[in-house]
Amino acid sequence: MASSALTGKLEADVEIKASPEQFHEMFAHKPHHVHHTCYDKIQGCDLHEGEWGKVGTIVHWTYVHDGKAKKAKEVVEAVDPDKNLVTFRVIEGDLMEEYKSFVITIQVSPKSEGSGSVVHWTLEYEKLHDGIAHPETLLQFVQDVSKDIDAHLTQAS
Repeated sequence: MASSALTGKLEADVEIKASPEQFHEMFAHKPHHVHHTCYDKIQGCDLHEGEWGKVGTIVHWTYVHDGKAKKAKEVVEAVDPDKNLVTFRVIEGDLMEEYKSFVITIQVSPKSEGSGSVVHWTLEYEKLHDGIAHPETLLQFVQDVSKDIDAHLTQAS
């Protein structure tokens, strides 16, 4: 990685009512269903290469962020069902106009007390130059998506 002024890491936790396994399943094996839960934010996720839930699979997201239609092609770098973890590396799309690298990790854990789970989002990135903002609005976006998915998962049961 280059100078630390260009690299960054943002993290956020979102409490949800769904189980860790339910939420993990949406991103690991059914990302093509995510848009059904939050169509105002995510319009689709298509399988570009490989198979759902497998490392090395390439998916293509279409979404609306900061009021603009955007695209991202991502490769699945990790899927760990025991830890309810999935990692995506952005390889093409709008984010690559501002970032040299961008990695999104989603890990879901049971709440320490009571039912439900905590979704832990980690965005790790390297900006192309100092003029690029840290992706705080994208961090808020993924938190909002988490809440929409949770509402979908818990209303269905």
